[in-house]
Amino acid sequence: MRYVLILVVGLLAGCAAPPGPVVMSPSSGPGGPASGPTSGPRAIPPSFAEVVARVEPVAERVCLTETRNVNCNFEIVVKRGANETPNAYQSLTPSGQPVLTVTSTLINDMDNPDELAFVLSHEAAHHIQGHLARQEENAAAGAVIFAGLASLTGGSQADIQTALELGAAVGARSYSKDFELEADALGTVIAYYAGYDPMRGAEYFARLPDPGNRFLGTHPPNAARVETVRRTLAAIR
Repeated sequence: MRYVLILVVGLLAGCAAPPGPVVMSPSSGPGGPASGPTSGPRAIPPSFAEVVARVEPVAERVCLTETRNVNCNFEIVVKRGANETPNAYQSLTPSGQPVLTVTSTLINDMDNPDELAFVLSHEAAHHIQGHLARQEENAAAGAVIFAGLASLTGGSQADIQTALELGAAVGARSYSKDFELEADALGTVIAYYAGYDPMRGAEYFARLPDPGNRFLGTHPPNAARVETVRRTLAAIR
């Protein structure tokens, strides 16, 4: 079992995210929204408030239509700080309210309002599609399977604990690419009905390092994401 654990550790290490901004991933932020410095090198552009005003009500309507007994009252938070890695992520408050957090550095990295709208719509889609809960379920299942294998093969208590942690990590990643593509598709719908151009918004992918199609990677290839946006947009126009 020890050799299996070493192999899995190696695979996970090889799937580390590439340097640069990693955006639009459920719970990719460190534990949800956090307060940072109150000022940064650049002010938040006025277009961001307009994007929020147009995207949020559409996201809430879609959420109410597509879900049952789910809190659809989105709170949108800007995490300020000159040294923050450009990022956006969805989280939940203890009461279950969805929070969409966007760093000020990501906002200032956007070329146009369509990109901002697509990012917000994508993160809202993660909540509507229940990706955080599904990710937790996958992590729990992976932990049980790996710990069970360690126990059956005579692993020590330390081996079982390591297997538990590795299983949770593998389980959490098992469908993460699918979740990203699902959120790209629904995010396209939300952005479109909010009055934005999702294809223009998806041009932001061209400025991100392409993660490729790595085993246990967290994000799909950029080309697959753009194609998902294109197909979804063609279907709703």
